[in-house]
Amino acid sequence: MQTEEEHITGGQALAKMLLAAGAGPIFGMGGFQFLPFYDAARRLGLVHHLINDERVGVFAADAYARVSGRPGLCDGTLGPGAMNLVTGLAESLNAGVPLVALVSDTHRAHSWKNMTQECRQIEVLRPVVKEVIRVERIDRIPELVRRAFAVATSGRAGPVLLDFPEDVVHGEHSFDSAEFRIEEATTRAPSRRSRPAASDTERAAKHLASARRPLLLVGGGVHLSGAHAELAALARQEAIPVAHTMSGKGSMACTDPLSVGLFGRFDRIANGLIAGSDCLLVVGCKLGEIATKRFTLMPQGVPLIHLDILGEEFGRTTEPDVALCGDASEGLRDLLAALEDGAAQRRLERQPYLAEVERRKEGWQVFAQPRYTSAEVPVNMGRLIGELRRALPAQGIVVADGGFAAHWTGLLFDTQVAGRSYVANRGLASIGYGLPGAVGAKLARPDVPVVAITGDGGFNMTLGDLETARRVGADVVIVVVNNAASGYVKSLQHSMYGPGNYQSSDLVEMDYARIAESMGCRGLRVQTPDALSTAFATALAVRGMPTVIDVCVTRDPGQMLPATDSRAMKVTPGDRPV
Repeated sequence: MQTEEEHITGGQALAKMLLAAGAGPIFGMGGFQFLPFYDAARRLGLVHHLINDERVGVFAADAYARVSGRPGLCDGTLGPGAMNLVTGLAESLNAGVPLVALVSDTHRAHSWKNMTQECRQIEVLRPVVKEVIRVERIDRIPELVRRAFAVATSGRAGPVLLDFPEDVVHGEHSFDSAEFRIEEATTRAPSRRSRPAASDTERAAKHLASARRPLLLVGGGVHLSGAHAELAALARQEAIPVAHTMSGKGSMACTDPLSVGLFGRFDRIANGLIAGSDCLLVVGCKLGEIATKRFTLMPQGVPLIHLDILGEEFGRTTEPDVALCGDASEGLRDLLAALEDGAAQRRLERQPYLAEVERRKEGWQVFAQPRYTSAEVPVNMGRLIGELRRALPAQGIVVADGGFAAHWTGLLFDTQVAGRSYVANRGLASIGYGLPGAVGAKLARPDVPVVAITGDGGFNMTLGDLETARRVGADVVIVVVNNAASGYVKSLQHSMYGPGNYQSSDLVEMDYARIAESMGCRGLRVQTPDALSTAFATALAVRGMPTVIDVCVTRDPGQMLPATDSRAMKVTPGDRPV
């Protein structure tokens, strides 16, 4: 094979490697150190979007990766730019989302001589990424970019940091053109799949085969693995109901007869089913605080099978009877095969169990229906979500910001198809994810409508990047849950200290529709529930620009937390939900 040499800058070499990787949009804000890279990106046709805050860039890249399955890309310049990546990278690391973050660093000839904006950025960023790769030699750029993608997409996916000194980016080197290549497998996650040991699968199958009331508990690992078909096949073959975490919502369509909704801190009927189960199969879920109601939910003495890609997760919170270490898709496929014999008889024996599950689901719907149709003014959150369910097409994507947005949508919003149609940043649960997450999701799936639910506090944090959404032509819908408060904190203070005892939780009442219009976007303000359906229909019809729907919801802190039964949630100082 004939090759040719190219004498180019390090920035050009980086751009050529990203081009070889089929890179999606890059989100960042450049500085002097990265100028050769930006110039090469322009000339090579890489899509790069200027953002107004680097944290927004990571959040957008994170959502893009979740929806597309390809590594998200972001960059930050030396010092402040790199520091602003911390929150977003921690989210991606905790959630297992593949990302490649590019940061520039000082010229090595002058490092630690009080260079402008110089700081110990690698030491700060190291704990929030899978791996830090510092590029010390220009000739190693192709090799190390390949490694970054390989690490980001292998095993439990996550973010990788590529740190580029100024002199490496601006320097020049003669590269063999054949070096600008990347293995196709590493441009998607998971790039490599592993299977649980056959003996462990056999033991797990015996537990499931003997159970009369088995239950599947699934997390975001099902999405990361793309194991939706295998999950549905096992659930149907074995007549096993499926409960999910917020991250796992959409692993099976919420409208599927076997779906029993959210489990953990907020649930419909799933927690009761866990208490009465005689075998639990956990797939792609870390069984953390929220999923286990602060580690109190998992029953003692009930066989628990835990399938996860990361071996060190086993026993961290709950000791499994059988640990299946491997990819969710591969593990479920092996269990499906191991359980094939006798499946018809088990389905028959489990019919009374499924009938009971259906009765419980119907009972919950009777309880919830008044919330979905509430005529309360200000708007009830249940009515808001009910109208969204009716307005959004089955393939539409909902992005839930941290706090109330995730709690209410996690509990009440029903996905209609299997797949990543619900995106919640539960890795770190930071507020401020809604707007940038919607932009990232829309760029990953421009063919489907994307609606973000965010609080007024979360929207305030990233409001400046409404300009970014407008500039890139993202026709996303941003629903601002406007309660003129840091509502989650206010509701906790209400629960713990009583009515009126609030501190640093109130916001100035803002008209976000007018703010959106002043920024050249569409703005709609909803103050009564009967205006919701028209607002959603109008917003979803807008093309080429974002629409902000400012919804005035209840100001009563006692009604802000989603209660899952007839009793309001009680919070004690040692049991604060997140």
